Parts: sequence; C-alpha cells; structure tokens
Amino acid sequence: MSTGLIILLIVIAAVVVLGAATLILRGRGRHGGPSLKRRFGPEYERTVALHDGDTKAAERELTERVERHGDLHERPLDGAERQRYADRWTAVQERFVDSPREAVAEADRLLGEVAATRGYPDGGRYDEQLAALSVHHADHVDGYRQVHRVARTGPDGGASGAGGGTEEMRSALLGARALFDDLTSADSGRHRAPGGTGRDTAHNTGGHSHARSHAPWALHRSRPKES
Repeated sequence: MSTGLIILLIVIAAVVVLGAATLILRGRGRHGGPSLKRRFGPEYERTVALHDGDTKAAERELTERVERHGDLHERPLDGAERQRYADRWTAVQERFVDSPREAVAEADRLLGEVAATRGYPDGGRYDEQLAALSVHHADHVDGYRQVHRVARTGPDGGASGAGGGTEEMRSALLGARALFDDLTSADSGRHRAPGGTGRDTAHNTGGHSHARSHAPWALHRSRPKES
C-alpha cells in the first residue's frame, strides 16, 4: 500500500471520528433538557421558575445536583427499622389532632433522620440533603421542603393558629408523607421515575401498618383544633 493511500485513509478516519463526536455533542445539547425534565419532573419546573424562566441556568443547577449526588446508593432499611419508623409516623399523625405545630416539627425531624439513615447527607445540612433527595425522589421532595418551611416559620411565615394555618400544616404533613413512604419502602434503592408508572410507594411499603396509620389521620378532619 502506498504512502499516499495510507495518508488518505488516515485523513478519512479522522474526519469520520470528528463528525461522530460533533453529532454526539449536538445530541447532548438537544436532549439535555428533555432528559432533565424526565428525571426531575415537577422539580424541573420549580427550578426554572426560581431562575425566572432561565432554562439554561435551571438546567445547570440540576445538572450539578446529578453530578454531586447521582451516584449515591441508598442503604436499605431492614424490617425492624421500617416498622420503627412507621410507628413513629403514626404517632406524628395522632399527635396532629391536638398539637399540629409539634406534629409538623416532628415530621420534619423524622424525614431528616430517615434520609440520613438511608445514606443521604445529614439533616443538619438540610439544603444539601434536599438537593440529594431531589435527584432520587424528585416527585416527592417538595413535600419535605414544604413541611420544613412550615415547621421553621409557621403558616404564611407567621405564628401557628386555627383555620387556614391548621389546613396548611395538614397539607404539609400529607405532602411529607409521600416522601416518607418512598424512603421507608421495602423496595429499597429503586425509585419511581417522575411522571412514570413505576412502583406505587404508598401501597408497597413492606409491612408498614398503613391501614392503622391512616385511621387516626381521618380524625384530624373530624376534630378541628379549638382556637
């Protein structure tokens, strides 16, 4: 084979490789947004809104979260741990009847503890813990955000009270319950894709006595707290 032919083949190969690399980079640019939307679901829209509609800035933030926490492996809970946490959540719901403020605060602490036990950053680093949870439990992480806000600042940023304040605390606790179920499910380490049709964490909880825990919750609506 002549030297000229060899050089020609090398040039052709280099052009093919360069063209393939260009196509891959363009593909990443086109599909980065849809991929992040699928992964983060409602968290994607919330982040875009926080950046005043700046999609690129929002996607940079979400990409950074994935880079920091995407490789996190959740530590499975054993049956005794799941039952212990389930019993504590039942106590939180029962306490809400007479002390909604204290119940919400306890739910906030309990979520932080469960997440740390599963291998997420410690609850003392709430922002980092929340970011990590958003990567793996994007559908339900806003429930933790809501209950944490209410526990720290009170409904509407003020002191707790009856009426709308109690309803806001109830809503926060219900939202937090979805993440709690996700974190304490027996189906450890597998997460339902946002917007997907994966496992229903509220009904696949590996021995949680949820029929028992839902019963006192019904009382919360039939026995409004007196002012």
